[in-house]
Amino acid sequence: MVDRIDYDEFGLFHQNAEEYGLPFDAPPVVRRVGVEVAPGRNLSALVWGGGEPELVLLHGGAQNAHTWDTVALAVDRPLVAIDLPGHGHSDGPGPGPEGMLSLDANARDVAVVIAHLAPAARAVVGMSLGGLTTIALTEAAPELVRRVVLVDVLPGLKGERSKHITDFINGPQSFSSLDELLELTAQFNPTRSLSSLRRGILHNAEQQEDGTWVWRWARHRPQAAPRDSIPTEAADTFYDGLWESASAIAVPLLLVRGMRTDSVLGDEDEEELHRHVPTARVVHVEGAGHSVQGDSPLELAAIIEEFVFES
Repeated sequence: MVDRIDYDEFGLFHQNAEEYGLPFDAPPVVRRVGVEVAPGRNLSALVWGGGEPELVLLHGGAQNAHTWDTVALAVDRPLVAIDLPGHGHSDGPGPGPEGMLSLDANARDVAVVIAHLAPAARAVVGMSLGGLTTIALTEAAPELVRRVVLVDVLPGLKGERSKHITDFINGPQSFSSLDELLELTAQFNPTRSLSSLRRGILHNAEQQEDGTWVWRWARHRPQAAPRDSIPTEAADTFYDGLWESASAIAVPLLLVRGMRTDSVLGDEDEEELHRHVPTARVVHVEGAGHSVQGDSPLELAAIIEEFVFES
């Protein structure tokens, strides 16, 4: 008999609050909404709060909208966190060989969701694949982007720096148990609490009828691999053309850079940013690696608050 694991995606927020010492008088107002971006294709999003959304949050490759839960609790503003194509509860990418590797296609899909759910958002915050999608979004729908926050990503990402990420993503496609999945995840995230990693797995994987587990994004592997699983030798140049797009960004731009060794950026990347966007601001987060929202969510929330609402 298969041991089924109960999962309520809206029933874990108290754990985020408890782990980071955030007040939790009552569960937050969060609902899941689907938006049709093309006939028969929908993107899914988490809508936080009851007011007009003030932020849009885009996760990284092989993640999902719940990666922002602690940040959203700390910011405590109406916002929308979107599952990118092929991730979380969203449908896979559109037809064609590029699939999820097409940032332009991602941006067009995301633009439909933002126009529907958060047309007046003060900023778009994108981490990794979400950050590259945000850069593409500034060309696809500039009227929807009033400020840009890039979380530990820039164009021209060097493949050797992201090898630890590709190694994790290109690992087993299925797991015999939640414990096996947790053990592997802990090996790649030694600084995170087991409770935090377990929450992340429950949000980012699903149990099959036979009791095994698969990543939600892995369901779409036959169509295309996530951005972060581009082979190392290809990743060095695949997105270099995005620098031209970044150079044309006319709104305030902030880079939040994790400073641990598992960040994917180096000092030379920061220098490149300033060559292309001299007005860009940069904030270093010493205790964070690539996934700043998971490593230092309260610090990231404070950085977003200051850049978007106070500066």
